[in-house]
Amino acid sequence: MAIRHHLHKAKEMLASEGVVEVGKSALRFVPIEINNYIFMLQNGTGTFIMDEDWDNLLILDACRYDMFADHIELDGTLESRISLGSSSVEFLERNFLSTMHHDTVYVNANPYLPRLDLDKGTFHAVIDCINEWDQELETIPPKTVADATERAHKTFDNKRLIAHFMQPHHPFIGEAGKNLRGTGLSLEPDGERDTVIWEYLESGNAEVSVNRVWEAYEENLDVVLAEVDSLLNQLDGKTVITADHGNLLGERLSPIPSRKKFGHPYGVHTEELVRVPWFIIESGSRRDITEDTPQNQKTVPEKEIESRLESLGYR
Repeated sequence: MAIRHHLHKAKEMLASEGVVEVGKSALRFVPIEINNYIFMLQNGTGTFIMDEDWDNLLILDACRYDMFADHIELDGTLESRISLGSSSVEFLERNFLSTMHHDTVYVNANPYLPRLDLDKGTFHAVIDCINEWDQELETIPPKTVADATERAHKTFDNKRLIAHFMQPHHPFIGEAGKNLRGTGLSLEPDGERDTVIWEYLESGNAEVSVNRVWEAYEENLDVVLAEVDSLLNQLDGKTVITADHGNLLGERLSPIPSRKKFGHPYGVHTEELVRVPWFIIESGSRRDITEDTPQNQKTVPEKEIESRLESLGYR
């Protein structure tokens, strides 16, 4: 999957910037791929989430293992897994492309799922929350996903259930985080879209410190965990809280060192990006899971997907 992604990006770069820039980009990926290979030798190839044992899988987008471990106060057992992706698109591609899971309902807040056509026959049903986008916050609030998950649990009581929350992924929606300049996309005084917070920090010209961004990031996690805590009271069976990937906040890649990195680039497998929480909660009897023909799915318009991806910093 990573090779296909890189070839696609190389084709786009060749058309827009020429062969010299493509060559420079390819050279930059050589040390990353060497680091990836060493990481794989040490940690394995990663976990296919559908092969794991759970009835409800709650995915927190861009949640680092260390941050989760410091903040989780629920009753349960904390383990970790190696994610198959360092970004949402890589995680979704490697777990779900060319597969069928007609015993599973996916409650979704991530625009990449419809972008990859995973809402068309991959699952028994996809409950898409993208239409409930909060224009002010430029994301989907966790309560929206929690409410949709509770309804899906009642409607599809013989299905495995995945709920994909967007937090703690930026934009930051906590009280302190919302007041930070440059934490979303409008970094210029006139409000023009320029870059995202991770590129802003990586540039070295950010007017906000890494520590303040970390605090806003933690606040986002607390906001989503509060909704997860309430949701757990409505779910039966075995629940696992996990993440699709983590996030870099100034770490350097290794063993071949790099400059300080921020964000969650595709195809960079390092501890902060692909070691994710796997928090297990046992609650009552297990559900009897059955497969059924997929429901007809109303797809999300491409224009709307592009707009949501831009708000989340992917354009």
